Amino acid sequence: MTQRIDKAQYRASLARLEGIFRDMSNTASEVSTWRCPYKNAEDRCTAGFGCRNQDRGVAEGELFICLSDDKLDYRSAWET
Repeated sequence: MTQRIDKAQYRASLARLEGIFRDMSNTASEVSTWRCPYKNAEDRCTAGFGCRNQDRGVAEGELFICLSDDKLDYRSAWET
């Protein structure tokens, strides 16, 4: 049994998804002006390299704590 696709509904769904992703992208762009991209929601560093903002005094196997004050613009790191 083949189901016909409602083209108008399909276009509306795509437009809604595009809006959701645009909002997500705008938020990510804004946050990238001040928050390190390697800092997770628990303020832990997910970078696979050393950083002066890492507090390494954590239990073995735990992610380092990020001590960044979030006052840096990190965009230049990936715009070069």
